[in-house]
Amino acid sequence: MTTGRPVQDGGILYDETERDDEDEVAEASPAPASLPAIEWSETIERNEGLRGTELIQAFVKRLPNSPGVYRMFNEAGDVLYVGKARSLKKRVNNYALGRGHSNRIGRMIRETANMEFVTTRTETEALLLEANLIKRLRPRFNVQLRDDKSFPYILVTADTRAPAIFKHRGARSRKGAYFGPFASAGAVGRTINSLQRAFLLRTCTDSVFESRTRPCLLYQIKRCSAPCTHEISDEGYGELVAEAKDFLSGKSQNVKGQIAAAMNEAAEDLDFERAAVYRDRLAALSHVQSHQGINPAGVEEADVFAVHHEGGISCIQVFFFRTGQNWGNRAYFPKADPQLSGAEVLNAFLAQFYDDKPCPRQILLSEKIDELELLSEALSEKSGHRVAILVPQRGEKKDLTDQVLQNAREAHGRKLAETASQSRLLEGFAETFKLATVPRRIEIYDNSHIMGTNAVGGMVVAGPEGFVKGQYRKFNIKSTEITPGDDFGMMREVMTRRFSRLIKEEGLPDRSAEAAQAGVDAADLPFPAWPDVILIDGGQGQMTAVRAILAELGITDHVVAIGVAKGADREAGRERFFTSGTPDFSLPPRDPVLYFIQRLRDEAHRFAIGSHRARRKKEMVKNPLDEIAGIGPTRKRALLQHFGTAKAVSRAGISDLMAVEGISESVARLVYNHFHEDAR
Repeated sequence: MTTGRPVQDGGILYDETERDDEDEVAEASPAPASLPAIEWSETIERNEGLRGTELIQAFVKRLPNSPGVYRMFNEAGDVLYVGKARSLKKRVNNYALGRGHSNRIGRMIRETANMEFVTTRTETEALLLEANLIKRLRPRFNVQLRDDKSFPYILVTADTRAPAIFKHRGARSRKGAYFGPFASAGAVGRTINSLQRAFLLRTCTDSVFESRTRPCLLYQIKRCSAPCTHEISDEGYGELVAEAKDFLSGKSQNVKGQIAAAMNEAAEDLDFERAAVYRDRLAALSHVQSHQGINPAGVEEADVFAVHHEGGISCIQVFFFRTGQNWGNRAYFPKADPQLSGAEVLNAFLAQFYDDKPCPRQILLSEKIDELELLSEALSEKSGHRVAILVPQRGEKKDLTDQVLQNAREAHGRKLAETASQSRLLEGFAETFKLATVPRRIEIYDNSHIMGTNAVGGMVVAGPEGFVKGQYRKFNIKSTEITPGDDFGMMREVMTRRFSRLIKEEGLPDRSAEAAQAGVDAADLPFPAWPDVILIDGGQGQMTAVRAILAELGITDHVVAIGVAKGADREAGRERFFTSGTPDFSLPPRDPVLYFIQRLRDEAHRFAIGSHRARRKKEMVKNPLDEIAGIGPTRKRALLQHFGTAKAVSRAGISDLMAVEGISESVARLVYNHFHEDAR
């Protein structure tokens, strides 16, 4: 890395030797065990009365020249920024100079009321720790990945006699080998279907596997080798599992070569039936590697990133390639200072992206980033194998990054169109309902139940960039005083619970302060906790209940409530709108604001119904044994295996219950007393 060249990071000038990533975010806690050993420094005592550059100057005097991570806090104790440095003293001193800062970074410095520091052994350790802290803390002034979706993986289990192949998402708590990431569940499903034909691995659950007495249909259609009934030996099935793991690990050519050799050998022995099996497996493997769109022959294992920056918005497109296959792609729109270049946003993005994901052996980029060598070293240290980060200049890999860049441009164009459309709709919404300002947070409420059973209230949230699914909430109706089917009573409970908690956690909103921020770029402001508008799926009766709750809580002047009632014959396009202080009205059938409100209402309806169905399904499969304290999964399984059903358990005597393995006399009496209220 060259030295001495001044570069700019969010408006802050410093030498490239002290370059610091602005990465993504989430919640403060000690570094996880997976990170390198890190020396945690004690928080330097707070300098009461000092803020901004004066506070930072006071800290600089006591900082070491060693690598580390720093955090900047505001008066309320919220983390404003997390950064890393090769030299903490030199890096933090840049903030204390008080010049060369962008408006956004200058505002961050002025809001700084405290700082905390962590020293590390090396700069790579600082980079990994910074990425982890940003991922959990989500500081306001960092580049934010805004990735609320986990990636699906393929899991080959290792805790049963015959390993199975499954789609997996979430924590990797089960023993086995994980392969991925895939960009979508659909890509996982297609790959597993092809791997079934190629390696004949089982996809059934363990309970089904253990209970089979004859092969299932998948065996008949040559999609499984039926290890459940020993149609294949355990050794033979183990060989299939090993081949599948090799194929998913990038050794696809070796696996195909072995299968081809086995096919030829069977043909030479005139065992054409066995040769046909190998032929079909070979064709299935070829299908896996050929059915994707972008599928270069020379890229066996790599992630390809391309960034397009325009109009203050950056789009980062990533394609995943494993075993010579295209495992899908995803577009990201990280929140970042518009003054940063695309390369700077990409530099900040990569460390957070791989904070909780396995790294491939090769990463291809459309642009050169400042900390390419440092990031390569850090990811290699984290993953346990060398990770090469390249910016192709010619050949097939250059063509590939150009294709990914074209996808990034197209996704960026779609995002700009959606954002502009959303902004125009919010402006039209404010004009239609005569709001003082354009709303930044709209909450939409709806209830769902069947004859009052399993009642659920749903809340969805929309903002300048569309639906904010991470803010959705569901409310299981708990009150026993509500008459089943009383929608007004349900809405009263939902409103009371929602806003009582909001007042307790956030306090009343300061609308005057929000008005003062009217000229500030919305991208620089955190998403508000308080809604500007609440939409209620209902008419005058629902609105009366809602207004009574808002008045009781003293927040009538803080939130605008609007009721959306279905029109005559419940026909879409004839909705009536109810607001305080004006007669109810309808909008013209082709009004864009009407379509916008219908979309908001439909999303609330979808979410409420989905939550209701999930609760109803849970109730349907609920077992009476679940209600007995002290009866866990093991005892429950033992009772059901012995008696067959929960009803039979309820009829059993104490001596019969004690005959079950693991059920003592005290536990038997506990179970018996649960089903017999008159028991002594």
